Amino acid sequence: QVQLVESGGGLVQPGGSLRLSCAASGNTFSISTMGWYRQAPGKQRELVATIDSGGRINYADSVKGRLTISRDNAANTLYLQMNSLKPEDTAVYYCNAIRYRFGVGYSDWGQGTQVTVSS
Repeated sequence: QVQLVESGGGLVQPGGSLRLSCAASGNTFSISTMGWYRQAPGKQRELVATIDSGGRINYADSVKGRLTISRDNAANTLYLQMNSLKPEDTAVYYCNAIRYRFGVGYSDWGQGTQVTVSS
């Protein structure tokens, strides 16, 4: 099993920046793809960005050019640098890790961190 703990959320004005972190522990050697997802009030959880073990990155169109995902495998930490934030970025942000054990895939989630973009 993998435990994920997010940090770095908070209140920021439009146009501001935040950096989210996700610390992974447990069976981290089995992690393949990691990613950030978000869920706004009354909406479904949606993909923000993912990065696989080879460094390939995928972004949602709504965040391209403003949010940057990165991964420090030695530190077992995932990051999300968030710039030029907009009110519509307000959501709970969740860290996700996909791991494989004997060919079976498992998905682990963090508890989430609140990001509020408001003046």
